[in-house]
Amino acid sequence: MKILLLTTHLNFGGISAYTVSLARQLKDMGDWPIVASSGGDLVQLLKKDKIEHFYVPLNTKSELNPKIWIAVFKLAFLIKQQGIDIIHAQTRVSQISAGLVSKLTGVPFISTCHGFFKQNLGRRIIPGWGVAVIAISEAVREHLTNDFGVRKKKIYLIYNGVEVEKFKMNKSLQQIKDFKRKAHIDNTSSVIGIIARLSSVKGHRFLLMAAKIIVQFNKKVKFLIIGDGPEKKHLLQLVKKLNIEKYVIFLEPVLDTSTALAAFDIFVMPSIQEGLGLAILEAMASGLPVIASNVGGIYTLIKDGSNGFLLPPANPSAISDAICKLLKFPDLARRMGEEGQRIAQDKFSLLKMAKQTMALYTEVLDEKQKKF
Repeated sequence: MKILLLTTHLNFGGISAYTVSLARQLKDMGDWPIVASSGGDLVQLLKKDKIEHFYVPLNTKSELNPKIWIAVFKLAFLIKQQGIDIIHAQTRVSQISAGLVSKLTGVPFISTCHGFFKQNLGRRIIPGWGVAVIAISEAVREHLTNDFGVRKKKIYLIYNGVEVEKFKMNKSLQQIKDFKRKAHIDNTSSVIGIIARLSSVKGHRFLLMAAKIIVQFNKKVKFLIIGDGPEKKHLLQLVKKLNIEKYVIFLEPVLDTSTALAAFDIFVMPSIQEGLGLAILEAMASGLPVIASNVGGIYTLIKDGSNGFLLPPANPSAISDAICKLLKFPDLARRMGEEGQRIAQDKFSLLKMAKQTMALYTEVLDEKQKKF
C-alpha cells in the first residue's frame, strides 16, 4: 500500500515525531510511505531510513494562505505520479490541503486529531476530518464528539505508540556521563526534567516555580529543560527572577531523546492541555517515574501512585511535593518507573499503533471499493 503522510512541518515536536515514527514502522511492515511537509529537523531521520520526503509549502497556520493551493497542485501531481492509495493528514492546514487534493484525485483521506481545538467559523464551515479521524486518547475522542459533532462511528481510537525497545535499552554509563558532561551536570545531582516544545500549554513555568521551592532545602538537584519554542525568552527571565540559575539548564532539542532520558531521574510534564503526551510515553518506556498534570488524555498513561503522580494543573506546590517524595524514597521511584515501562510495552508500542492504523487504511479502501 502507498501512503501519503501529510503534515505542516517536521520540526521538533510531538506531531512531527508521530509522523516520522509511523512512516518508519509502516516501511518496516512492508508498506510504502511517503511524507510530505515544508521540511524541518526530522527530515534527516527519514533520509536515514530511505523514506521519501516531498516538499510542499505548508509552513503556515492559516487555512486561507495562498500557499495551500500551490501545495494542493503539487500533491495532486505526486499522488498521480506515485499511485498513492490513501492520504493521512496530521494538522489543520494539512487536513484542508488533503481535503482539496482528495476531491481533485479521488484518493480518500483520513486525519489524526492530536489534541484540542478552538471552535471557530472555519471548523464549522470546513470540518476537514476526512472519511475517518483517529483520536489519540479517550479525551480527544470526546472532544471531537462533544465540541465538533463528529459522528462516533467516524472516530477511531488509536493511542500513540513509541519504539519501546529503543528507550528500554540500557545506555552505557559512559554515554550517560558524556551527556551529563556536555550539559554541565555533575554526577552527584539528581536530574529532574522535561522534553517538550517551549510552549505556554506545556506549563514549564510551574516546574520552575516548583524548583524554587525545592532548592531552598535540596541543593543536589538539576532541572533540565530540553526543547525550543516561543516561551524560551519568558522562561529564561523567570529563572533569573526566581534566582535559580545555578539549578536550571536549558538544552536545544535532540534527535535521540533516549540518551537524554537515560540521564534523568524524574520526568515532569506540567501541561495545562495535552492530547495524550508522546514525551510522557518516551519517559515511561525509559523506566522513569512521571509527574504530570491531570489534564486531557494524560490519565490514560499515568495511574496516580502506580507509575507516577497525577496532579492538579498549575500547582507548583504539588509538583515540588511529588518530586521530594520520589527523591526521598528511591525504591518508590524505581517501582514506578518499572511499572510505567511495563504499561508502555503492553499498551503503547509503536508496532501496535502502526498495525491499528494500517487496519484503518485497509477498512477505508475496502469501503471505497464497495462504492464502485
